[in-house]
Amino acid sequence: MTVHLVGAGPGDPGLLTCRAAELLGSAEVVVYDRPSMADILALAGTGDKRCVGKSGSRPAWPQAEVNQLLVDLGRAGREVVRLKAGDPFVVSRGGEEALALAGAGVPFEVVPGISAAIAAPALAGIPVMVRQIATTLTVVAGNEDPEYRQRIDWSAVAAVGGTVVVLTGRSALRGIAEELLAAGMAADTPVTAVSAASRAHQRRVTGTLAALPDPRMRPPVTFVIGAVAALDLLEGSDAHP
Repeated sequence: MTVHLVGAGPGDPGLLTCRAAELLGSAEVVVYDRPSMADILALAGTGDKRCVGKSGSRPAWPQAEVNQLLVDLGRAGREVVRLKAGDPFVVSRGGEEALALAGAGVPFEVVPGISAAIAAPALAGIPVMVRQIATTLTVVAGNEDPEYRQRIDWSAVAAVGGTVVVLTGRSALRGIAEELLAAGMAADTPVTAVSAASRAHQRRVTGTLAALPDPRMRPPVTFVIGAVAALDLLEGSDAHP
């Protein structure tokens, strides 16, 4: 038996990989992060489903406890799907869980998913890389902890330019914008917030580093920073949410 670290994509079940859907259908246990994954969980059987993320007033499980749960389930011989938003290894802590499983000698499989870092902008009409505008993409994990932000070389991020995507950063956006401005990024650099990408209530709001879009949007929110953030290739299209 195996623990499968499965990427759930941006939220729409239609954007799951075939392998992810197959594993969900045969899983004995599904460990997932948030109630908003309900549409994807509906693809799973009637087996054990465990939410380890924040739910209502209940806080999320500490990561060490999630790691131990996966190790225990794997050692018990259960067929486990660990459902991760986006891709398991892109701002999703799947790497920490894989390290814990490997350290415990528990077999695991990684099933990549479509990261919101590219899916959310695309679904909002923003190509993160266009040769004439942006040839680099930097993905940053949003975190409101100042000590975490101090570990990032913001001068290097600003110097690279191109497109910067911030994931899980609603509460951290203002601090990140201050770091980028201090590192020399222009105040009029476009910033677009994409809320609930791929869902029926998807929404996009555009501002600048100096006049940020209101982060009080329905989660998850992905922020796109750079010249491409001003683009809206879906404007006027029936495909636009």
